[in-house]
Amino acid sequence: MFISALDLFKIGIGPSSSHTVGPMLAARTFLEKILTQELQENSRVRCTLKGSLAYTGKGHATDRAVMLGLHDYSPQDLSGLDVDLLVNELSSKIHLTSLESCRFDPAVDIIFDRQETLPQHPNGMFFELLGEGGETLLSETYFSIGGGFIRDLNDIDNLVAPLQMESALVCPFSFGSGHNMLKMSHDSGKSIASMKRTNELEYLSKNDLDQGLDSIWQAMQTCVKNGLKTKGALPGSLNLSRRAKKLHDQLLANPEDANVTDWLCAYAMAVSEENASGHMVVTAPTNGAAGVIPAILYYLVVHQGGTQEQIREFLLVASAIGGIIKMRSSISGAEVGCQGEVGSASSMAAAGLCAVRGGTTAQIENAAEIALEHHLGMTCDPVHGLVQVPCVERNGFGAIKAYTAASLAKRGTGQHYMSLDNCLAAMKQTGQEMSHKFKETSLGGLAVSNTEC
Repeated sequence: MFISALDLFKIGIGPSSSHTVGPMLAARTFLEKILTQELQENSRVRCTLKGSLAYTGKGHATDRAVMLGLHDYSPQDLSGLDVDLLVNELSSKIHLTSLESCRFDPAVDIIFDRQETLPQHPNGMFFELLGEGGETLLSETYFSIGGGFIRDLNDIDNLVAPLQMESALVCPFSFGSGHNMLKMSHDSGKSIASMKRTNELEYLSKNDLDQGLDSIWQAMQTCVKNGLKTKGALPGSLNLSRRAKKLHDQLLANPEDANVTDWLCAYAMAVSEENASGHMVVTAPTNGAAGVIPAILYYLVVHQGGTQEQIREFLLVASAIGGIIKMRSSISGAEVGCQGEVGSASSMAAAGLCAVRGGTTAQIENAAEIALEHHLGMTCDPVHGLVQVPCVERNGFGAIKAYTAASLAKRGTGQHYMSLDNCLAAMKQTGQEMSHKFKETSLGGLAVSNTEC
């Protein structure tokens, strides 16, 4: 299998890769299909959100994302814009920007259907182009399968993993498991980063790859810095105050009292608060877990003098592990809970950090397994359907676990009892047997445990 690091890490906006980025791309894809049709006067577009998208779509800004996509915006287009202002402008429109003859009223034409979930995936959505008399002129079903990836009804059943990937036949190192990664590294004498780079260069030029990796880091760094300087309340019904800036200010005032966990929490929470605000973030591998990898990288650069080459190596190794996780399990909170989001991010970060510290392939695989193992069973139960509680703090703890896992693995021999592949099998089974109440529906766990004294 092959998935590029530049596809795994995507620059977009918050608060959710599966509930915001994916639906926006699906809506824009449907718009492209509409543009090929001969439209009737007074036709209209309707979107029906199913499953997890229906339950937590309001808190995850899915309705806003659909509206933006149908008005021909992509997540990348919005990274430097005032999205709130844009949404207010578009909300007053009764026709699509590209099609003045096609009506669309978000308040009426976006339906949150909490009835039966589509059997193929919990994040399903149904788009329809309707004629003047209400007859269906065009319809498409899309699934947001995690990390901002979408699939339609035709290819969702053909996936051999939680997403469809490029053929690995042209890749010299087509590892789809931790076991194969270890074997190929041993047989070739190449590091994980070297193997991953070799695979990438089958599809990209060296310049495009390096520029892409550098752009990802620059976006991550910007997210951290923006979060560290912004105060005020997060949007939504919880009325929570941002905490990253206050924490960071305390650490700067008394650095002698600060330790690595303090810094990592400040950096991870800064990004997570930016995500919760609907601002620019990088899916890493999802928006809900977007703070973990940037926190580790930012600490590496600011506190330990990390170099550009180390950043590129880190991202290549992290994406190699992310590809294995996608191949053998899932990164979707709606499929397997938060073990697939923050757990996957922590695993990827641990592997990347172990690699730039000079870890062997066996130690890197061990680091990835340790970090993931201690997220097994973690539910996705956002309070009020917002990516805030427990998500913001959870990113901090994911970064701490990643740092600890990398340190433990680097001090070991790389020999360990539980393999990454076995750990991923356990995560997948746990996710399959986990109640839907704990998989991004806000029907269980912390989401229903609010009590007033």
